[in-house]
Amino acid sequence: MSITSINPATGGILKRFEPISEEEIDEKLARAAETFQTYRRTSFSDRSKWMLRAAEILESEKAEFGKLMTTEMGKPLKAAKEEAAKCAWACRFYAENAEKFLADEVVQTNASRSYVHYQPLGAILAVMPWNFPFWQVFRFAAPALMAGNVALLKHASNVPQCALAIEEIIQRSGFPPSVFQTLLIGSEQVRRVLEDSRIKAATLTGSEPAGSDVASIAGKHIKKTVLELGGSDPFIVMPTADVVEAAKTAVKARCINNGQSCIAAKRFIVHEKIADEFEQRFVQGMDALKVGDPMDEETDIGPLATPALLEQLHQQVQKSVSAGARVLTGGKKLHRPGNYYAPTILTSIPKNARAYREEIFGPVALLFRVQSVDEAMSLANDTTFGLASAAWTDDEDEKRQLIDGIEAGAVFINGMVISDPRLPFGGVKHSGYGRELSVHGIREFVNIKTVWIK
Repeated sequence: MSITSINPATGGILKRFEPISEEEIDEKLARAAETFQTYRRTSFSDRSKWMLRAAEILESEKAEFGKLMTTEMGKPLKAAKEEAAKCAWACRFYAENAEKFLADEVVQTNASRSYVHYQPLGAILAVMPWNFPFWQVFRFAAPALMAGNVALLKHASNVPQCALAIEEIIQRSGFPPSVFQTLLIGSEQVRRVLEDSRIKAATLTGSEPAGSDVASIAGKHIKKTVLELGGSDPFIVMPTADVVEAAKTAVKARCINNGQSCIAAKRFIVHEKIADEFEQRFVQGMDALKVGDPMDEETDIGPLATPALLEQLHQQVQKSVSAGARVLTGGKKLHRPGNYYAPTILTSIPKNARAYREEIFGPVALLFRVQSVDEAMSLANDTTFGLASAAWTDDEDEKRQLIDGIEAGAVFINGMVISDPRLPFGGVKHSGYGRELSVHGIREFVNIKTVWIK
């Protein structure tokens, strides 16, 4: 079965690729294992030089890479170009900090000398999603390669051209051949690759079922994994907050990447004292968004990535309305070519509604009203997910309560959740485990070796 690149704005086929054969998979695995033996001995200075060159390519050609992302998965062009630039930031961050992050750490013991020593593991398999087709890959690849590992990428099957473009960027940057290889394979072939002894660890960003499958396979073979899965992030607004700014940010936080982001705010939990004003401003903001051609720089919302995602989102909304939820705005597919859905806000959502229980991946917001900070936290935590969260308040006691009480890998106070190379990124509960980015991310795929000398 071919791997097909389809323009989600039109439904037109862009390009087809045949999955590589079993023999080609073996060849790539062999090259990765062989390359690692020499690449791990390269200096931080050389790796840094190559990584900085990758940053230059990403930044200087961000317009071309942005167009590629937009045509394959539908994000607005402006956001796609910003994504390429953010990848350059991550490359520079690790080029400048990897040696410091992985320097030996002296620990005083009864030995004449004892320290912690960091060593790369080998070939790492990355199973990556389509929603941030460049960023998700580079936030793994930059620290992994700077640590001395080599990488094999199994990208989502609807963004094969992005996958090949990333491989080309690494090659053009001067890294040795086969340090980073793309595997054009279907999801059914992931098990075979992950089970291979030449793969030493794996990272996956994707759905909860996909994460569970990869973790099960890797666990059976005693291999390290990092998982970044779904999210149903709360966005709490308390009475002391700047309601105008909170409502404005809520629109952006829900609709970033056409609403297809694990860390997008999805459940808006607002204190009843300010709920009417917030709701009015939130509805106005969602209604003002321009839905259209993602290649148009003025477009705010482009198409969903695939027809299947569009249909799933619509069913979640329809079933939730049938269960008692109320539509404040939107709630429908847009009758035009491509996978378009109207920016939507649901409220009065009962606990048995699909929107209450499931992750909503698209421009659909869930609005709840609460009477206290305790009720807000209880509702925020009433989910199997725990990726990130945002809370708006100027009350210092409430800030402490929310920071301590929300069950998530990140809490942003009076701001929108974003990923930042300087800060660790990851979740708890069914949102996964392990961390990407910062010093914590680069240490996920190394042997943390204790050295003790008498």
